[in-house]
Amino acid sequence: MTQEYSASSIKILEGLEAVRKRPAMYIGSTDVRGLHHLVWEVIDNSVDEALAGHCSLIQVTVTSENRIRVQDNGRGIPCDMHESGVSGVEVVMTKLHAGGKFDDNTYKVSAGLHGVGVSCVNALSSELVVHVARNGKLHRQRFVRGEAASPLEILGDTTERGTMVEFQPDGEIFETLVFERHTLASRLRDLAFLNPELNILFTDERLPEDDPLRQEKFHFPGGLEAYVEFLDRKRTCIHPKPIRISSESPIPVDIAMQYNDSYNEVVYSFVNNVHTTDGGTHETGFKAALTRVVNQYAQTKLGGKLKDLSIEGDDAREGLTAVVSVKLAEPQFEGQTKHKLGNSEVKSQV
Repeated sequence: MTQEYSASSIKILEGLEAVRKRPAMYIGSTDVRGLHHLVWEVIDNSVDEALAGHCSLIQVTVTSENRIRVQDNGRGIPCDMHESGVSGVEVVMTKLHAGGKFDDNTYKVSAGLHGVGVSCVNALSSELVVHVARNGKLHRQRFVRGEAASPLEILGDTTERGTMVEFQPDGEIFETLVFERHTLASRLRDLAFLNPELNILFTDERLPEDDPLRQEKFHFPGGLEAYVEFLDRKRTCIHPKPIRISSESPIPVDIAMQYNDSYNEVVYSFVNNVHTTDGGTHETGFKAALTRVVNQYAQTKLGGKLKDLSIEGDDAREGLTAVVSVKLAEPQFEGQTKHKLGNSEVKSQV
């Protein structure tokens, strides 16, 4: 028997209900990859504060109960009343497409640009607690599965500033709730290379206190050059120091590259500190330019003797390790998980 399809069949999911109903649409999956994406969304907010020049320290902790705590010394989420009738903290934590990334005056560049990141984390957590130190006061609010379980309260006075978010992913949503230390440490190390001024402290309280991996500090003043040297640490390099290319106009572009004696190609690309694992226009532009320059150089050295000589892109990148990082005010990613950049103008600029 055919079910009647009428206007009454159309359901409207309110608030964060849509996120809990279709979590993969927002975080990619509900397996271990999606679990870690929750952490990246919270960390990205702290890194955006660093990009804006307001944060120098981010502390990431995996508690003994396998909860995640992310704390920074940024400006702190606004705690005053929003025009919607609730505090700025509650708006950011419970409303989709809400945040300071839509205002060019607040963040010139940022990783969180859709306004759904931390509210999705809240929706997919069985419990989330946020502490905000701002304007001399320490505030706290607790949420359960995306909904406020307590009002924003003032715990007392403080001389510090910043935001601390602690959350427990929801066992009703995720296939696993166990965070992988290596995955977390690797991502935090990348962020430290990409932001030479930033200090990142990673603590895994699940490990014994005497374990050297229980607490790691990531700080790399050498930036992308140090990143390439780290990636090539077990390889024999053709030239002693990485080649560094940077430009501030019309968009900030930072590239470090080095050739080694292997046959492998390793190219990592980033946009506003987000690792674009599927590449995009910035990576395409880099590869095209490198191939063109290698061909031009070869023809110049040969004095035009081999007019039909053409070095393919794969050949030009054999044994190459490179990191490409761009900063964009309006990045256009293919999807919320931000794996691929789509801005067409970036290709020619890189």
